[in-house]
Amino acid sequence: MDDQQQDEIFTLDTKVVYQNRWMTVREDSIGREDGYRGIYGVVDKPDFVVVIALEGDEVYMVEQFRYPVKGRHLEFPQGAKEGDAEFEPLAVAKAELREECGLVASQWFAVAEQFLAFGMCSQRYHIFVAKGLSQSSQDLEETEQGLEVYKMPVAELERKILAGDIMDATTCNAFGLARLKGMI
Repeated sequence: MDDQQQDEIFTLDTKVVYQNRWMTVREDSIGREDGYRGIYGVVDKPDFVVVIALEGDEVYMVEQFRYPVKGRHLEFPQGAKEGDAEFEPLAVAKAELREECGLVASQWFAVAEQFLAFGMCSQRYHIFVAKGLSQSSQDLEETEQGLEVYKMPVAELERKILAGDIMDATTCNAFGLARLKGMI
């Protein structure tokens, strides 16, 4: 079935219309077997990780200014690997938890792998629950200036999600999947 789905829409031509170190935007000329022709805009970004750091009935969140939406928002620690090395989700998750929250975890549980927005983007994210936390040192990247770490009860996080105060869809999805799987 996968082979048939791959051929359902085929690429006739592709051109990069924008590229920087974080993303590539391309425009593909596409076609279908029935003769339809069109274009598709695609954003290619590297895979990233989301970390749900749990300590008892409390969870660690980060808040930072998100330029595209012009505001500070709470979210789970998350990030991607830069450079040419192979993407190893667990290694990236461990690095992000230490860099953003200054925490090291002794227990790691893989929750799921999801696409971010597969209607326009190829990016996936890998969700982890981290437990057995101990303090380390925070090591923020230059682009994370102003990032603040908060520890809050899971019940408060649920209230904030229901009230619409947590607006990061990745955070809401990660929490929901981990909760449904009994990991929170």
